[in-house]
Amino acid sequence: MSKDASIAEPKVSDTKEGGSQVDDAVEQSLYAKRQKIYPREVHGLFAALRTAGVAILLGLYYIVPWLQWDGRQAVLFDLPERKFYVLNMVFWPQDFFYLTLLLIVSALGLFFVTALAGRVWCGYACPQTVWTEAFLWIERKVEGSRPRQMKLDKEPNSFRKIRIKATKHFLWIVFALFTGLTFVGYFSPMRELAANFVTFNNGPWEMFWIYFYALATYGNAGWLREQVCMYMCPYARFQSAMFDKDTMIISFDESRGLPKGPRKKTADKTAAGLGDCIDCTICVQVCPTGIDIRDGLQYQCIGCAACIDACDDVMDKMGYERGLIRYTTENTLQGKHTHIFRPRVILYAMILMGVTAGAFYSILTRTPVAMDVIRDRNSLYRETNDGLIENVYIIKLMNMDKQAHTYSLSVQGIPELLLKKDIDDISVKSGEVIELPVRVQVDADNLKQRSNEISFTLDALDDELHIVEDARFLGPAFK
Repeated sequence: MSKDASIAEPKVSDTKEGGSQVDDAVEQSLYAKRQKIYPREVHGLFAALRTAGVAILLGLYYIVPWLQWDGRQAVLFDLPERKFYVLNMVFWPQDFFYLTLLLIVSALGLFFVTALAGRVWCGYACPQTVWTEAFLWIERKVEGSRPRQMKLDKEPNSFRKIRIKATKHFLWIVFALFTGLTFVGYFSPMRELAANFVTFNNGPWEMFWIYFYALATYGNAGWLREQVCMYMCPYARFQSAMFDKDTMIISFDESRGLPKGPRKKTADKTAAGLGDCIDCTICVQVCPTGIDIRDGLQYQCIGCAACIDACDDVMDKMGYERGLIRYTTENTLQGKHTHIFRPRVILYAMILMGVTAGAFYSILTRTPVAMDVIRDRNSLYRETNDGLIENVYIIKLMNMDKQAHTYSLSVQGIPELLLKKDIDDISVKSGEVIELPVRVQVDADNLKQRSNEISFTLDALDDELHIVEDARFLGPAFK
């Protein structure tokens, strides 16, 4: 009998009740109820690294909006004013190109790290992991260790249980609100925002985003947790495309660990025909996604290495060698040589360094002034009373520097070009955008073709700012 044939099928009844029973059986098989995971607290090298990462990342997130620079917030994305402050630099909507470069660098960095070291990003730096660790820490402080949490959940409702649960959720909500307030503080001056939040004087949009981000933090880190990693995050689904046999993964060494089985510390494992795994399941108890790493590589594994610390601790107590569960590669487990510097890693590294260097160079050498030249399309050209051919342009200037500048405008490209404008020196305040109509005239004898290339040059009189913008000058058909 085949394996499929041995599976008992639900008995189909002709009655309405029988049909309902079959539907219930199918529904139960498709929609399994989520089993709450109680990650056991673990100590060790990787737990310390993870804790340090959480402390550093959360510290930066919560502290940066409070930092000041030259009398203003050091990092502020001021959407109403269309100014984005990052330390001593000011970016404008016209600098959206740099955001694109930042996203490209982030994506390439993720590809590079994944190809080289697997899902270390998920285990140590992903926002979902970072905030979940913070919520788990609060939960342990209030409810106690894993066994105490499980026992508390099984108890019937009582004043003590409700008090403990209410305390935990109160702290979660306060922490989530502070998280939402900090998030909005990157877009609205933090000190004013915090003062208004205490007195309930924030604007409607500010309050909406504070509560929205707080709710998202409370729901994702407090309730959904591993569900986000397993079902909502796309990274877990396409990570296999970046893995190969030389990618660093967390793996259980079957050749050393099997056959697994419980035994006393003084027992002779060789005589009993057992491997190093004592089947204590502590590696499962500490896993934040609830998987058994001994079943092999699974997409639910976030590479946090909690199971490594737990297993090493057990190996120490049993007097066995560490590393039964460890960071390794598939080739290493198969007794083959691991190639760290392989084509895909080198390619990712070269592209990443190239794009990063280009982005930094572009930012450091960018000119904080923008000029657009718009030719008057109502007429191709016109002839003046002096017999000159004239084109009309609108020069749009934007001063993206932190201080006002005075500019001079000139035009080149055709011999004896004349530039007519209402003002000689153009003063533009910081962040100001002005439109300046200008007329360009030239003798028809100097035109060699119907459409001619010219360029407008803008120079700051009080600085070394210099920018050139190309344009077209139209004239009569050349004979």
